[in-house]
Amino acid sequence: MGLGRFGGGIGVTRWLIGRGAHVLVTDLQTTERLGPSLARLEDLLESGGVELRLGGHEISDFTSCDLVVANPAVPKPWENPFLQQAEAAGIPVTTEIRLLVEQLDRRRVIGVTGTAGKSTTAAMIHHILTRAGHAAHLGGNIGGSLLNDLTRANASDWVVLELSSAMLYWLGRGIGSADAAGWSPHIAVMLNLEPNHLDWHGTFEHYAESKRNVCRYQQAEGDDVLIFGCLPGGEPLVSWAPMRSHPIHPEEIKPVPLAIPGRHNQHNAFFAATAAAVALRDANAVEQYAAHLSDFRGLPHRLQLVATLGPHKFYDDSKSTTPQATRLAVAAFDDPGRVHLIVGGYDKGLDLKPIIELVPRLAGLYTIGATGSKLAGTASDRAVSCDVLETAVRQAMARMESKDVLLLSPGCASWDQFDNYEQRGDAFCRLVGEAIRKEELIQHREH
Repeated sequence: MGLGRFGGGIGVTRWLIGRGAHVLVTDLQTTERLGPSLARLEDLLESGGVELRLGGHEISDFTSCDLVVANPAVPKPWENPFLQQAEAAGIPVTTEIRLLVEQLDRRRVIGVTGTAGKSTTAAMIHHILTRAGHAAHLGGNIGGSLLNDLTRANASDWVVLELSSAMLYWLGRGIGSADAAGWSPHIAVMLNLEPNHLDWHGTFEHYAESKRNVCRYQQAEGDDVLIFGCLPGGEPLVSWAPMRSHPIHPEEIKPVPLAIPGRHNQHNAFFAATAAAVALRDANAVEQYAAHLSDFRGLPHRLQLVATLGPHKFYDDSKSTTPQATRLAVAAFDDPGRVHLIVGGYDKGLDLKPIIELVPRLAGLYTIGATGSKLAGTASDRAVSCDVLETAVRQAMARMESKDVLLLSPGCASWDQFDNYEQRGDAFCRLVGEAIRKEELIQHREH
């Protein structure tokens, strides 16, 4: 259920075919909209192993099969009539991530979640493990499906999973019956917790409870661990009670020489190094493992330096889809007064006040997308309503002074004007590149 325009269902479809299944792929989108994803299944479609039902779902497909695999992007699945009909008919409903973890030795799995920073932290953990000489695989909500990589994995390999709230909702559900057991990783990392994805969950309480599944099913006999953050003064970010916990206090975090900016990335690095130390049973080696991150270059669209023009720098943080993530991005720079910030996008129903509060400290705010007018209208005259990204880049670059920074950190999802955050980030990079080439050409002609 849900191939997705970006291939989210391709990996699990190929894995099921490889196990002898006949797969029907059903999606609300049309053939035209799913063209790139369908092209990656062309060989299976030609062989007849995969059947398509596109442009809508049919109840009979969900009540006459052996198994339903739901795309985790399907919002509020507990209200979805097709999934309800499947369960009423006694058909088990699962997801790709559940199929994956059922193939893994959970004692070799590190799961990372949180509202912000989970992709970077998961990638950092993977980086440390490989630098320390251990075989490791990175997957979950980052990269493609790991299902088809299992044949190349050894029993001693580590698996690092970035786990979204939607994935964790499904991992908390037993397959086949309401009272079947959920799943949590052997080592769970919980970075932070702020309102997000309320359009999917409905309420913050449901979002938080889904996040809790990262440690809800940890086992006493397995010596499982939850690594979580504390606020200044020792107050925990989470009040959950796992079998064994490792709280991280802000005052414990020591600077790490990173190639990527931001105090929050120092936090991510400390979490990653701690997780690696716990995994490798070397509690005294946190600083040693953190040192492995000196050549970690970060991930695309996550506070990534993408261009320079003389003293000006340009950063792509398109992965920022919450106001809190935007605040963290701005805080990564020593002087917010030199930051020109592009924000706005799809309205997920989040409180945008944390972004608006930044405006007096910034060199300028440039708003785009569905939330753009709301952000510009409630801020000071330092905010410029631009509607589209091209206008925002042009307006910001015209106002930049020496040593200023242009930062795309939208604080909102991309779906109103872009297919995903990657497309939004790529568009920013292209627009900046075009503007820089034009400026360099002008400077060349003047000389």
